[in-house]
Amino acid sequence: MDTISNMIIQIKNAGNAGHDRVSVPYSKLNHSIAEVLKKEGFIKGSEIKTEKPTRPNSRSGEKKKVLSIDLFMENRVPKIKGVERISKPSKRVYKKSYEIRAIKNGYGALIISTPSGIMSGREAKKQKVGGEALFSIW
Repeated sequence: MDTISNMIIQIKNAGNAGHDRVSVPYSKLNHSIAEVLKKEGFIKGSEIKTEKPTRPNSRSGEKKKVLSIDLFMENRVPKIKGVERISKPSKRVYKKSYEIRAIKNGYGALIISTPSGIMSGREAKKQKVGGEALFSIW
């Protein structure tokens, strides 16, 4: 399973359905992606919570961590219009700093995994670092 794809599609679908908040499974990668999306202005914020398991057959007493993400809504219209996964588990896509271009004439953002951590395409270009292009969002 591709956890990054699941996360971004859940965020997009929750916005389209008119929800103010969405919960995704917690991982350090998902948390750092949420922080970048917050810096870029696509989400309000995120916080780590623990939830009881939903199925009664699961391990008793084990709580799972989830990342609760608050979405921006403008008159019930979501801020996130679309997402596109670029680098997939079956085909990795890497970009050098000079290959990074604006998404949707600057209205979107490219999320990239660099040796300095997860960052937006603008930050990576400014710091002159390249890396794996994870997804674009607009």
